[in-house]
Amino acid sequence: MSSELFDAITYLEKEKGINKDVLIEALEAALISAYKKNFKSATNVRVDLNETTGSMKVFARKDVVEEVEDSQQQMTLDEARAVSGTYDIGDVVEIEVTPKDFGRIAAQAAKQVVTQRVREAERGVIFSEYADREEDVMTGIVSRNDPRFIYVDLGKIEAKLPESEQMSSEKYEIHDRLKVYVTKVENTNKGPSIFVSRTHPGLLKRLFEMEVPEIYDGTVEIRSVAREAGDRSKISVYASQAEVDPVGSCVGQRGQRVQAIVNELKGEKIDIVEWSEDPVEYVSNALSPSKVISVLVNEDEKATTVIVPDYQLSLAIGKRGQNARLAAKLTGWKIDIKSETEALELGILTKQDAEADDFDDFDDEDTY
Repeated sequence: MSSELFDAITYLEKEKGINKDVLIEALEAALISAYKKNFKSATNVRVDLNETTGSMKVFARKDVVEEVEDSQQQMTLDEARAVSGTYDIGDVVEIEVTPKDFGRIAAQAAKQVVTQRVREAERGVIFSEYADREEDVMTGIVSRNDPRFIYVDLGKIEAKLPESEQMSSEKYEIHDRLKVYVTKVENTNKGPSIFVSRTHPGLLKRLFEMEVPEIYDGTVEIRSVAREAGDRSKISVYASQAEVDPVGSCVGQRGQRVQAIVNELKGEKIDIVEWSEDPVEYVSNALSPSKVISVLVNEDEKATTVIVPDYQLSLAIGKRGQNARLAAKLTGWKIDIKSETEALELGILTKQDAEADDFDDFDDEDTY
């Protein structure tokens, strides 16, 4: 065992973060195993690695007993005192048994231990680096694909983008650069494994946090997100300060902030509405871009009946019911939409109420 190995161990501690004592302990265990295997010895042995001299020695350990039953594990008191007169019954005697050609075997064992420990340490470092990135957005480059996953290179590791988390409106090509939402980081026998998503509502939320300073500093809060990835999303925002326009903050000058997010999501339409603790106002806002005449609330069932002008019915419901469905997800309220004519026929709305309603456009919602 040469001093070069200890130099290498010191280097690994600095560069790979592997504790030197842990590495030496593992190396000693590997050398003991190699000694027993190659020299057919079941003797209780100890390996001594001396960092100062760069030497390695193997010692057989034997118990001092009155009557020997196993000569490989025990020795008499007379035999022990032939080594040193200080030994007594119950002591352990160590006798050097280092083989002449043990250097080659030791080098091979050292290589295996170091390689394994380096691999484990690198996996540990990578896992530690990414473990706290769950529910965060990272930028990566599409590196390859197979029938199950798109693989996204995040720098030190490839993340897996499952088919179920891919946007149907997107086609992923090698070398494409994209932002992904980290859904899970786990440590497996084969090393760290990271799963990401392009469809998770959290991606939309994080993109707004990155793009809108008022959200990042807490001036504007995202209260809820409803998303049908690749097609349309709704997001509700709130500001406790009356002078702050939460919707305007998210839109940005000439729509620049929200447009950057739309571009990242390849044209996904985004409705930005103002949150309200009043379900009438909140549900009305959530059905943007349609106008609402009236909202009837059933608190017990957390359900609402929404009345809209006849010409706004299809807009309120949306294509394949999408607008109403997203509004219900966003608010957490059941939404039953009826036209003004139907509401009058059912007696839900009176003519006086209909004539009194102001159908002016809402100015606190935007669609992009």
